[in-house]
Amino acid sequence: MQKITRAVIRAFDRYMPEPFAFGIVMTLAALVLTWWLTPASAEKVVMSWGNGLASLLPFITQVCLTILFAYALAHLGPVPAYLERLAGLPRTAQGAYAFVAVFAGCVSLIAWPLGTILGGLMARQVALAFRHRGQKVHYPLLGGAAFSGFVVWHMGYSGSAPLLVATQGNPMQEQLGGLLPVTQTTLATFNLVTIVLTLATVALVASLLAPADAELEEIDESDAVQDSKQENQEGPLPGRSGPAYRLENSRWLTSFLGVLLIVYVANWFYSKGIQLDLNIVNWTFLAACLLLTRSASEFSQVLMQAGRAVVPTLLQYPLYAGIMGVMLNTGLVAQLADYFARIGTAETLPLIAFFSGGVINMFIPSGGAQWAVQGPAFLAAAEALGTAPELIVMGVAYGDQWTNIIHPFVVIPLLIMTGLPANKVLSYSFILFLVATVPLAGGLIVAGFW
Repeated sequence: MQKITRAVIRAFDRYMPEPFAFGIVMTLAALVLTWWLTPASAEKVVMSWGNGLASLLPFITQVCLTILFAYALAHLGPVPAYLERLAGLPRTAQGAYAFVAVFAGCVSLIAWPLGTILGGLMARQVALAFRHRGQKVHYPLLGGAAFSGFVVWHMGYSGSAPLLVATQGNPMQEQLGGLLPVTQTTLATFNLVTIVLTLATVALVASLLAPADAELEEIDESDAVQDSKQENQEGPLPGRSGPAYRLENSRWLTSFLGVLLIVYVANWFYSKGIQLDLNIVNWTFLAACLLLTRSASEFSQVLMQAGRAVVPTLLQYPLYAGIMGVMLNTGLVAQLADYFARIGTAETLPLIAFFSGGVINMFIPSGGAQWAVQGPAFLAAAEALGTAPELIVMGVAYGDQWTNIIHPFVVIPLLIMTGLPANKVLSYSFILFLVATVPLAGGLIVAGFW
């Protein structure tokens, strides 16, 4: 096992560029593939790419807010102490690697943004807890294990494809002959069992990947996000007084806005049921931050510390929006999906949906967009072959989340939270990606014969 691990680490160290460079390489690959495999002219290829660059701006804003608010939440009020207490639970290095994988997996099942953000924060807190106790733990493996726990997100509460086909008026409702309830997808027995088996497998193998003590890399606190205690030592600005000073340093002002947001979120769930989207996640985070902070001034200071965390997101997300634009608008993704759908049988189609979903996700790392272009071709094939449509939905979902844990684009929030370089995290998540193939593919195979 150690020989394989060292070989993978060496390969990633030598050949894995940092995320922005990787995004440029993927852009070039998408442009060349589209020009080669479709009848689109060079002009259309370039224009489709350029027109797509701004297509994800609302989503980019949402993700940046999630990063800001999650970071702030972890550094306000009693939350840092709670995180430290939770991070102190694992007492051995092997237990720590398994713990962060399971923790990240569990929170990603609630809402996908939590997997990489809170997973990264927990990996950092566990590394700090070991350092303070004088114990050694391999920080890159903690980061890789936390990122690998994200491999189950699309099987949970915020899974794009299962939620879409269960929503009235969705584009594939007529093709499905009605709605496909989450009881047949997210809450199906085969999916719940596969979640447990996948997380258990990832956690077990992660605990076995630790290098020898001489090769351990402990956390370098100067490279990670600053310690919350240091951040919160900054007090009000000296030499100021008067009503404005008292207002910006009063608690009631932020508490009022926090309560107002709680009322809005509660009414949202009351009127719409248990529906979760990224906006509601963000407003819930913001409400919690406002209720925990001591003042508007303190909250602003914490957000200023978090501000640098959103820069990589702002820089790189438009690149993948451009890739998505060129592959969708020239019909390349639909062409690939149609090819994959035509080579399957009734028994193998869910598995083909899984593997093809993993391939397409490398170019379009968006669960909802991927299902929108991949779903119609596979559902048509499923109807012709007699394959249960819920297996197709979950097959695409499994493939999407599967290659997420080796994608330099998806790992960005975790890198921000841990301060680790991409190649060190992805070298370990690549090994766990290979291991996760077994329970994910196996779950689809067993469900097909259920």
